Amino acid sequence: QVQLVESGGGLVQPGGSLRLSCAASGSIFSIYGMGWHRQGPGNKRELVATLTSGGSANYADSVKGRFTISGNIAKNTVSLQMNSLEPEDTAVYYCKADRVRTYSGPIGTVDDYWGQGTQVTVSS
Repeated sequence: QVQLVESGGGLVQPGGSLRLSCAASGSIFSIYGMGWHRQGPGNKRELVATLTSGGSANYADSVKGRFTISGNIAKNTVSLQMNSLEPEDTAVYYCKADRVRTYSGPIGTVDDYWGQGTQVTVSS
């Protein structure tokens, strides 16, 4: 099985910064990409940022210029640096690993995995 563990959430004032980190573990053969999604109160889960094993990054328009995704997909880690945080960024942030191949699963099988989420609250 594959486990994703997030860390780094918390309470921050508007304009502040936080850094989220995620590490995947288990019988992982390869991961296509990793990223972050979030779900605010009363909202659907939405994509925040993704990073592929090839180094391509993608961001939601609402976070461009404020958030930066980085990591080493080959080592199953990804981070999200969040600057200039706004109250609208308040949400549970989930780490996701895309198109994961494992040593233990049937050959050719790929699955996506989610972390349990970490709360980010932006408030004065």
